[in-house]
Amino acid sequence: MAATASAGAGGIDGKPRTSPKSVKFLFGGLAGMGATVFVQPLDLVKNRMQLSGEGAKTREYKTSFHALTSILKAEGLRGIYTGLSAGLLRQATYTTTRLGIYTVLFERLTGADGTPPGFLLKAVIGMTAGATGAFVGTPAEVALIRMTADGRLPADQRRGYKNVFNALIRITREEGVLTLWRGCIPTMARAVVVNAAQLASYSQSKQFLLDSGYFSDNILCHFCASMISGLVTTAASMPVDIAKTRIQNMRMIDGKPEYKNGLDVLFKVVRYEGFFSLWKGFTPYYARLGPHTVLTFIFLEQMNKAYKRLFLSG
Repeated sequence: MAATASAGAGGIDGKPRTSPKSVKFLFGGLAGMGATVFVQPLDLVKNRMQLSGEGAKTREYKTSFHALTSILKAEGLRGIYTGLSAGLLRQATYTTTRLGIYTVLFERLTGADGTPPGFLLKAVIGMTAGATGAFVGTPAEVALIRMTADGRLPADQRRGYKNVFNALIRITREEGVLTLWRGCIPTMARAVVVNAAQLASYSQSKQFLLDSGYFSDNILCHFCASMISGLVTTAASMPVDIAKTRIQNMRMIDGKPEYKNGLDVLFKVVRYEGFFSLWKGFTPYYARLGPHTVLTFIFLEQMNKAYKRLFLSG
């Protein structure tokens, strides 16, 4: 999770000056959006893999590489960036809220002597921030899932959203405003699982690497710890993620939804596609999670340093 903003020169009360809360929220969102530009193709492949074979149909893609090459062949280079506008809006809402709330709560619960919150309290802060961010970001998530899934459908069944704002307007007009929060519960559950798993596994992985004597506390160590953490987080959160993806992409059949809830998705996936299909799209999900985390924090640190240099120094 985000660290508190870099301290600047001392204020009139002797405490380090930090950037305003509004800037913390802004930087969190911008950092996530910058990282999304690089990993959007992996998000697309992950979503397509999770929808492949839905409803006991033959799997469209055998592997993640097969999915990527098939998308490039059928939809071109621009096709792998389908849904980028929704991905950026998701970061602008979800990550801005998540990192902003985490930073504010972290600072508020830090002791007067600068002692940071304990591990369990940090976990609670992380899960609270993640769940709140997921609720705020669900409309963009619904648009993202549908836009990235569109290319796998026959031409006459495609929704054909032009961009994320067109998607949000059409969903509201055609299906009702509450549809924008379809899959909200599994989305929030996924955020809680991801934040809890990331906090515990990242902290332990980083400590293990530092104790090995082969790493120092730098970007290489952070990257390796993020990739190890990503492996654990991916394994823990993918079943919830596939439930979220399918609920948000589902259509109404004879006036009834394809799935009743997240548990119904999981039962049907296991029944018709096999137990290990709950981890369908594991490779692109994992390949996205680590780099996205690292890039987000790199961008966040650079923006904090620039703000400190320009506005807090002296």
